[in-house]
Order: sequence, then C-alpha cells, then structure tokens
Amino acid sequence: MIDWLESRTGLVTATRNFLTEDVPGGASYWYVFGSATLIVLAIQILTGIILTFYYSPSGITAWESTLFIYRHVVWGPFLISLHYWGASAMIVLMSMHLLQVLLFGAYKKPREIQWVVGVLLFFIVLSMGLTGYLLPWDLNAYFATQVAINIAASVPVIGPFIYHFLSDGSTLGTLTIGRFYGLHVWATPVAILGLVGLHLFIFKHNGSAGPPSDEPAKTFGRFYPNQIFMEALTALVIVVIVVVLAIVMPAPLLAKADPNNAQFIPAPAWYFYALYGLLRMFPQNLSLVPTVILPGLFTMVLLLLPWLDRNPSRALARRPYAIPLTILTVGAIIAITWYSAKVIGAEQAASPVGQTPVVGYGAPANAVANVVPVVNVMAATPGPGAGGAAAAAMPSGDQIFAQNCASCHQAKGQGLPGAFPPIAGNPMVTGDPAKVIKTVENGLTGQISVNGASFNGAMPAWKGKLSPAEIAAVITYIRTSWGNHASPVTEAQVKATR
Repeated sequence: MIDWLESRTGLVTATRNFLTEDVPGGASYWYVFGSATLIVLAIQILTGIILTFYYSPSGITAWESTLFIYRHVVWGPFLISLHYWGASAMIVLMSMHLLQVLLFGAYKKPREIQWVVGVLLFFIVLSMGLTGYLLPWDLNAYFATQVAINIAASVPVIGPFIYHFLSDGSTLGTLTIGRFYGLHVWATPVAILGLVGLHLFIFKHNGSAGPPSDEPAKTFGRFYPNQIFMEALTALVIVVIVVVLAIVMPAPLLAKADPNNAQFIPAPAWYFYALYGLLRMFPQNLSLVPTVILPGLFTMVLLLLPWLDRNPSRALARRPYAIPLTILTVGAIIAITWYSAKVIGAEQAASPVGQTPVVGYGAPANAVANVVPVVNVMAATPGPGAGGAAAAAMPSGDQIFAQNCASCHQAKGQGLPGAFPPIAGNPMVTGDPAKVIKTVENGLTGQISVNGASFNGAMPAWKGKLSPAEIAAVITYIRTSWGNHASPVTEAQVKATR
C-alpha cells in the first residue's frame, strides 16, 4: 500500500525529505515557537468548528446561544474556554517566534519575504481575536468593540469606509454580528491558512537560518527525531497549560449587550491593552497619534525591517543596537499594557455595575442555575413615596451623568481619544441649548469633529429613558462643569422641543 501511494503521489518521498532535513547548529528549543503555534491553531480550528454547531449569529440569539453552550452542551464551558485561552496562547507564541527571528537576525537576506509573511500572519491573528471578541454579544463584547470600531473610523480618508464595513450600519446590531462572524469564521482563517502554507513553502526553500552567526554551521542536527522531540514536548506543555486555564479559569460571559447600560466599563482583550493605554496618554487634539500614527509606524517598521537594517551580519556581537532596541520596544509595550490594565481596573472598581460574569470565571456559584433577565439600570427612576418624591422633583445632574454618560465621556468630560468626544470645552455643548437637547433626546450617529479631532460612532437616544427633568438636569450639569460656562436648561425647554 505504501509503495502504491508513493508511485501515485510521491507522498512518502516528500515526507522523508521533510523529516530528514538538517538543522544547522543542532536541534534547539529556540526553534519550537512556530510549530507550537501551529498546534494551537489546529485546536482553535477544531473548537471553533464545534462551537459553530450551536452558535447563532444575530442580535437576539448570539448571547442566548452562547449561554446555551455553557448550560446545555456537553463540555460546552470547556470548549468555549479552550477556544478563549487558545487565542491568547497563539498571540503569545507568535510574539515569541517573531522575537526569536528578530534576535537571531533570521529576517535578513534571503529570508526577507519569509519575515514579511510572518508579520502579516501576526496581524491577521490579532484581527481574528478582535472579530471573535464581539460574538458572545455580552456587555464587554459590545462596548469594547464599539471603541475599536470608533478607533478604526478615525483613520484619515478610509476611516468612514472601515467604520461602515465593520458595523454594517449606523449602530452595532445583527448586521454587525453577521459581518464579524463571517470575518472570524471564514475570511481570517482562510487568510491564516494560506499565509501559513506560503510561510512553510518559503521556509522549505530557504532552509533553517540556524544560530545567530556569520560563520557556516559546523554541526548539524536532524529534524527527526531530535527537533521533532523538542517541538512535540513544547507543544504538549503549551496544550496542558491552555487546558488547565480552561478548567480553572473558564471564559466569562457577562450580561447581554445593552447599548443603554452606560455604567458599564469595557475592557479590550489584553493584547490590545497597549493601544488602549496610548489612547489615555494623549490629549484629544492629538488623537491621531495613538490611533493611527504610532501603530502605523510600528507596523511599517516591522514589515520593512529587512530593508531598514542595512547591517548584513547576523552575529549578536556585530549588531550592537539589535538587543537594546528590542528590549526597549518590548519593555515599552509591557509598561503601557500594565498602565492600561491599572487604569481599567481602577475604573471598573469604581463602577462595579454589570462587571460580574453571568457564567465563567468569577461568576457567583449559583449563576448558571439562576440566570435572570438583564435589568436596564437606567430604566428605574425614583418614584413617589419613601423619599422618592423629593428625589424625582429635584434630579441631580451629576448623578445622572455618572450613571449614564461617564463611561463614554469620562468622569471629567474629557472623552476618549478616537472613540468618544469630549464635552468639556466642546463648543457644541455650550452653544444652542435646543441643539444640545435634541442630541441628548434623539441620539447622534455619524462622523463629527470636536476641536479638530474626528469621531465616528453612535450615541443612544435618551428620550423615554430619562424624564424631561432629568435631561434638563444633566444638560445643565455638562454646560456648567469642567470650565464650561453656558446657561442652564429647564424642564420646560426640554418639553418644548418635543
């Protein structure tokens, strides 16, 4: 049978040539990150296929079908958590692989195209993580994706196209879920598999670069069994770690997405924390720096590195800037990520509403058995009796703002660069009160410009959720706070606009 297959496919010869390849400098654990990434990719594809059997991509079924997987599918929580942690493992392993290639100088001639393909793979894997983040359709998925889409919309010229392509409408909904589902399940996996095949084809053509030395390798190891043993052992350790994380810290599922839950503080996936931290470090009038310029420069430097680095040597001793610059870059990314995590943690601690998972790690012990419908925290307003009448008669603008507006526009009205516009120092806020009232009552979608910075997103309509007195109170608050100096707004003015 083997001879028959060989005579008709050449499979045996191809396998033998692959397994008997020489490894310059001998087998090493430095070379295991690429194959370990492939193993995790296989896990992601397998678990993803199984999850699609039960997942229903629409605004009224996405969260419910995800909860169904948790509660009714055999090993459902484990499958979701394995997929959840597998995404993080892929990004960590790809980052380690790129760092190893960078330090070894293996991106230099004749492996320039191989490096470019690897960098493209890294960013497509990141985009796969982004598109998958929305699919559970819980609070964090909704608001974190809204921020990401708004950031993409800030890109000059093509920003509006990117926004409408990703959101597939003026607001996030069923069409958005369908768009992200298609990208996550079909487009990015096809691109990843195609680039992986191209990467391996070029690797086979160029051969292993070997250790960082300018001298030809004097010793050689065998890919089989030496290197394969190391790669199999590493892959086993990685899989065990991912499985343990999936069991000990199952993926959380928060309450269902609610665009009007303005108290919720979203958090992006940890691998986007650095970008989120950059947003917090720059003022509104420089929002393009953290959203477009710095990420764009970082991407271009990575892609063009084989041509920017004119030093032909691969030896570390002859590359005095390679290690310091690499350490500096990685250290900066880690520091900004830590800063971002600290900021997000502090904000979530200050506003705990909606942060507790319905199921998953950190959920109450009886959460799965006693899931209750999501309650709109903004819908309840103080009623008469037991002191409620006085509260209803004199609504507090600062409290209404803190409950409904601060999660987007921030506590001091400074907004979030590239995502949510500021209301401190905003001439529209301090301008015609009728225009402000209509904006708060009816919401706002599309692109706007505030103090030279562009924003493209959606603000929910508060008419029917807040009373005229509450709308008047919060508008008065924002028109007279943080250095804004404008006339107050009365309940009668709000009613007059209806």
